[in-house]
Amino acid sequence: MTRQYFGTDGIRGTVGQPPITPDFVLRLAHAVGRVLRRTEERPTVLIGKDTRISGYMLESALESGFNSAGVDVVLLGPLPTPGVAYLTRAQRASLGVVISASHNPYPDNGIKFFSAQGTKLSDEWELAVEAALAEPPVWADSANLGKARRLEDAAGRYIEFCKSTFPQDLTLKGLKIVVDAAHGAAYQVAPKVFHELGAEVLSIGCSPDGLNINRDVGATHPDALARAVRANRADYGIALDGDADRLQVVDATGRLYNGDELLYLMAADRMGRDEHVPGVVGTLMTNMAVEVALQARGVKFVRAKVGDRYVLEELARNCWVLGGEGSGHLLALDRHTTGDGLVSALQVLQACVRSGRTLAQLLADVTLYPQVLLNVRLAPGQDWKANRLLEETTRSVERELGATGRVLIRASGTEPLLRVMVEARDAQQASLCAQKLADAARAG
Repeated sequence: MTRQYFGTDGIRGTVGQPPITPDFVLRLAHAVGRVLRRTEERPTVLIGKDTRISGYMLESALESGFNSAGVDVVLLGPLPTPGVAYLTRAQRASLGVVISASHNPYPDNGIKFFSAQGTKLSDEWELAVEAALAEPPVWADSANLGKARRLEDAAGRYIEFCKSTFPQDLTLKGLKIVVDAAHGAAYQVAPKVFHELGAEVLSIGCSPDGLNINRDVGATHPDALARAVRANRADYGIALDGDADRLQVVDATGRLYNGDELLYLMAADRMGRDEHVPGVVGTLMTNMAVEVALQARGVKFVRAKVGDRYVLEELARNCWVLGGEGSGHLLALDRHTTGDGLVSALQVLQACVRSGRTLAQLLADVTLYPQVLLNVRLAPGQDWKANRLLEETTRSVERELGATGRVLIRASGTEPLLRVMVEARDAQQASLCAQKLADAARAG
């Protein structure tokens, strides 16, 4: 059975269009509740959300759906996705539910789930939910309906968890930090975390109105953060996305550091403290310079498919703890069960504070290779894998690049596009090679 509703990160879409409608979300919660009750007599689920105006509507639908199946609900209010994962585990709940479309604009929204252990759920669980959706509802009788309550100090509990991942012997005193929460789920907690650890905090992107989430701020629009850091002569800038599981960092000069560089820094910091780092997981898009730098230090590097779900699977397969994507989804499984922008930011700041060095100094050994990405539109039904010219051109380009670059060709999962990426130490070479491949793809 293939999944009809679940994607790589829950269910997502435009609000008011299937499946992000209140009637479907009620049915979804009812189906999830029925699956939970197969193994637990009285399940409890936690529900958190970001700041989109549609969150009120979807929260009510989820609450009704769960209650109708005999499942109790605890409402957390606006809270980062990783905060919901943490509290699900800490509260010994049966399931965590997040209402968010992450870095998407406000007209979109979505539903994603965490297990009782605060981890992503399996494909088998999602298929069981989809099967339950196809069945007629079985409403609990009045005596067995679920109840709902609100956890008033959810944000405070998560703040304390974030702070606990920062070493007790270190402080952020003396640092001026600009925090950009993308007008999203971390708008309350993010400034407090850094302030309570001693930093002077300036906030942008912390005034949500339900419609401005991710608009020109946050991890997907880091220019606003860079400007604010320079204007306020701050030491660092921390940008999160709408649900705060993604991180970008800016230094005092306004230079942006992406997830690839920060992943290397987290590994190098552990090695500098004599911790064993057996391996690191990136994705097909992770910059080759990170792979080269890690291998030079004797650290294995494995590439997973794009998506933090697949990075997690590869980490579990290898029993490693560090992984991530250039977009800023970073995983430190010795600190949290899922990607957490705030926890990752504290890992980065810890390295800077402990060493007394800047980000530029700590990353002097890693100069990212130029990457050129071209999109080639495919004709309906076109089989790009059968393109002999593209196959021959790919082999020719790979021979030309040798060990100093790489080629990645993949179809978009959402559009009729072929994505052609070439990475090389020389920017002009990368551009010329990418154009050759794009031309061959079009000619075929």
